[in-house]
Amino acid sequence: MTLRTVVRRSDQITAAELYAVLRLRVDVFVVEQECAYPELDGVDMLPDTLHVWTEEDGEVFGCIRVLRHGSDRPAIGRVATAQAARGRRVAGGLLERGIELCGPTATIDLHAQEHLEQWYGRYGFVRDGATHDEDGIPHVPMIRVPATA
Repeated sequence: MTLRTVVRRSDQITAAELYAVLRLRVDVFVVEQECAYPELDGVDMLPDTLHVWTEEDGEVFGCIRVLRHGSDRPAIGRVATAQAARGRRVAGGLLERGIELCGPTATIDLHAQEHLEQWYGRYGFVRDGATHDEDGIPHVPMIRVPATA
């Protein structure tokens, strides 16, 4: 089958879709990375949150969420890829779609796991502060400013 990317506003996502996205995030962040953190943070259902995921045969292989969608300072977060989908360019495709959804004039915030700083750099993100501990994992604040004409 072919990978398909889905975009849903918080008021469009079904319970089954949200469950699949949350399950992937928990599988990656809580189980695989052994990081106990409050996954249900109250942000997923805000009216300006977009959920973006890649699926195949109904199985979610990767996801991101775009926060403050429609603002001039959105953020991309909760970038997760299932182990079975790694190496298939799932995360890169989702990140590109998220950047596109933020718009060409948006300055985009992102908190990256420190070991992925260079990977995010390939998509125009640069470090924007000091390394900090986030739930036991070193993270760096990053920013992507719009390209000038």
